[in-house]
Amino acid sequence: MTGRIDVHQHLVPEQYARWLRSHGVDAPGGRPLPSWSPAEALELMERQGIATAILSLTTPGAYLGHGSDAAYVARQANEYAAQIAADHPGRFGFFATLTLPDVKAAVAEAAHALDELSADGVMLLANSGGTYLGDRAFDPLMAVLDEHAAVVFVHPAQLPGPVIEGIAPFTADFLLDTTRAAFNLVKQDVPRRFPRIRFILAHAGGFVPYAAHRLAITVFGETGRDLNQVLEDLSGFYFDTALSSSPAALPSLTSFAKPGHVLYGSDWPFAPELAVAYFNTWADDDAINHHNARELFPRLKEAPRA
Repeated sequence: MTGRIDVHQHLVPEQYARWLRSHGVDAPGGRPLPSWSPAEALELMERQGIATAILSLTTPGAYLGHGSDAAYVARQANEYAAQIAADHPGRFGFFATLTLPDVKAAVAEAAHALDELSADGVMLLANSGGTYLGDRAFDPLMAVLDEHAAVVFVHPAQLPGPVIEGIAPFTADFLLDTTRAAFNLVKQDVPRRFPRIRFILAHAGGFVPYAAHRLAITVFGETGRDLNQVLEDLSGFYFDTALSSSPAALPSLTSFAKPGHVLYGSDWPFAPELAVAYFNTWADDDAINHHNARELFPRLKEAPRA
């Protein structure tokens, strides 16, 4: 075991999978719902040198366009994840699922998950019903997360537009979705208005490390903000390496992100173990800061180590 801290590992509770299928969702993001259990996760973690995993639901989360049962689904998923973390101390943590774009319910669930369930943070989709993170309508939630100095894991969702036949959303759309969210968060000055929130961008931030100067010039042109400040905000996000620790991508990411802001991610079980192992080939523990992950998540300070 190398002691990797996996900040991007998903859970697929049986009740949640049944709920999705009952609403016609059996391949979120273009990937069929995979088999999952805590036992399967632990076996994968042993094989891939993962000491601890922070579990989260993936897209579409708890909101399917109408929101009538979103609060119930989120609460059920969060209590289930909290129980897994309690049953396997040091091996699992979890990001709580919220109910955006229902802000009032999201505020209530965030407080419950962080205060009562000891969640390690929250998972927010890059866009919720077509509204991107950074939108001022979400400020009440950002204020609560800032009060808690919360970690926010930003996971891509399906783009608010038609899927292109032959190009599954997880292939390229997810990267654009995360990039849009990062751009809007910085454009709306969220990292400075709510400075205690720590944002983790999935999949190496999408296109952010490679298009950062282009994004920053756009923010400068639209807002007049200091260009170096904008670049500092973009590089100040945390980035996970899920499906992104390739010899082409990882050097760009580590040269752009602030020191200690690159975290390990596997994306299992939506990424099959073959893909996890492939990208682990280049997941250099010197470049990916597991110590910093332990600092982000207090429960992990006693997690298994190499």
